[in-house]
Amino acid sequence: MAQTSAIVSELKRQLRSHGLTYQDVAEALELSVASVKRLFSEKQFSLKRLDQVCNLMGMEISDLVRKLAPEQKVDQLTLEQEEELVSDVRLLLVAVCAMNRWRFDEIHMNYEISETDLIRYLALLDRMGVVELLPGNRIKLLISHDFTWQPNGPIQRFFETEVQQDFLKCRFTRAGELRLFVSGMLSTQSNEAVQQKLKRLALEFRHCHEEDLALPLEQRFGVSLMMAMRPWEIEAFDHLRRPDARKDYPGRVR
Repeated sequence: MAQTSAIVSELKRQLRSHGLTYQDVAEALELSVASVKRLFSEKQFSLKRLDQVCNLMGMEISDLVRKLAPEQKVDQLTLEQEEELVSDVRLLLVAVCAMNRWRFDEIHMNYEISETDLIRYLALLDRMGVVELLPGNRIKLLISHDFTWQPNGPIQRFFETEVQQDFLKCRFTRAGELRLFVSGMLSTQSNEAVQQKLKRLALEFRHCHEEDLALPLEQRFGVSLMMAMRPWEIEAFDHLRRPDARKDYPGRVR
């Protein structure tokens, strides 16, 4: 019963952090608000309903359970720390390797970074709280499963200016490559439904990454997945629209 109470309490916290109310949950479960309040007060959630509420937040039940772990980990770096990372490409490289659970010797053998410099970079990451540098140059990762970069912060800007164009400079026809582009007209409800599915796909990617960390480095390959979705029209088409034929997506300000 104690574990059930902890899960329901964490579920409430996650709903608040996502800006969701009992009314939102009621609509998702097709129940009255009173019935939803009773579910929370009596802690009588079936796995199906618990999964439905998690889906509302773009989460899996396993993500909810992981948040019950007592160990405190870093969810996000400060802007100053991100600036420090992008100011030195080797430091950023070491950070990415550490986040992918590379060992000290694997980083040193694969990149032209001396042992002295590598220890210095790991010590900087230790100071940031990203890793803990243990005796024997062992690396303990301290970031949480929900770690994210600052919105529109230094890392995201680095991605936009240095990485994004390089990533897209590809025909996506070789083994392990795939590019899909679809276009159509969706209602706001369908747009939201597709976005929730994309979030679940991102979670599945993250879960696969976590599971594969148990494999030797030789069996793992750097893989990037980029998903994008927005109400949009080709600029050349948009310029041809009559002023009275323009329409704004709900909630957007021109």
